[in-house]
Amino acid sequence: MESQKNLSQFILTGLSSDVNIQIFCSMFFLFCYLAILGGNLLILVSIRCSSLFNQPMYYFLSHLSSMDICYTSCVTPKLIGDLLVRSKVISYGHCMLQVFTMHFFGMIEVFILTIMAFDRSVAICKPLHYMLLMNRTRCHLLILVAWAGGAVHSFSQFVMIITLPFCGPSEIDHYYCDIFPLLKVACTDTHLTGVLTVANSGLIALVTFVLLFGSYVVILVTLRNLSAEGRRKALSTCGSHVTVVVLFFGPSIFAYLRPPTTYPEDKIFSLFYTIIAPMFNPLIYTLRNTEMKKAIRKVFCQQQFSEERIID
Repeated sequence: MESQKNLSQFILTGLSSDVNIQIFCSMFFLFCYLAILGGNLLILVSIRCSSLFNQPMYYFLSHLSSMDICYTSCVTPKLIGDLLVRSKVISYGHCMLQVFTMHFFGMIEVFILTIMAFDRSVAICKPLHYMLLMNRTRCHLLILVAWAGGAVHSFSQFVMIITLPFCGPSEIDHYYCDIFPLLKVACTDTHLTGVLTVANSGLIALVTFVLLFGSYVVILVTLRNLSAEGRRKALSTCGSHVTVVVLFFGPSIFAYLRPPTTYPEDKIFSLFYTIIAPMFNPLIYTLRNTEMKKAIRKVFCQQQFSEERIID
């Protein structure tokens, strides 16, 4: 029996063995990845170059956009490249790095979404105390907590998976290295590791989703006391956040809150929280948000106007 040290690489089965489907998927995911990069960079530049950066909601949104870029970059470039080649090989080191970075940036994103829900709850339920409760020092501290939480979560997952012996088969039935597919090819009893993974990832996703749901129930109850204009504005910003939460948490809960095994549908659900949801985030936060649209026009239209004046 080979030891873990002798296993230097894994083979990813990918999404499909059909060449035409692979070519179509590579073009589609390339478009998605460019949309993710372009949309999130647009949000980052617009917020950083406008007064919105001083508002807690948009301060957190800028960090969410940064995490979207980092999170999708862990998987998508490798997936696009694998779809264009016959042999979908990933080294052991790169595979373990994918496990760590996916859970690290993914959990930071979970915490930031939770912080954004807390921010909206304070803004709507305690409007007179909002700037006092959500001052810049507290915002920095909340982001630091999100990074610390992501680090604790990812290190625990990483330690569990890196201590497992992999002696074959080396074929992983997925398009990237995730814990459940890796447990399937480990040559030891992985029952305890699987249970700990469900407790670590699945329960965190479920508890966070329940907390987010509860916060929006509180917000909806509070909205009854606001004016029609106040309700419209609050629902506009909260509606964007709810859409992002559902797109991200729905597939994540299905993927991790279940017995530690793999299903053919896992790849499709994984696409939602690794590529599809991050692609829609910029559209949701810009098209449904009046202040973001104004900031984008102000930043880029003024820049274009300035360049025209220099040329003249």
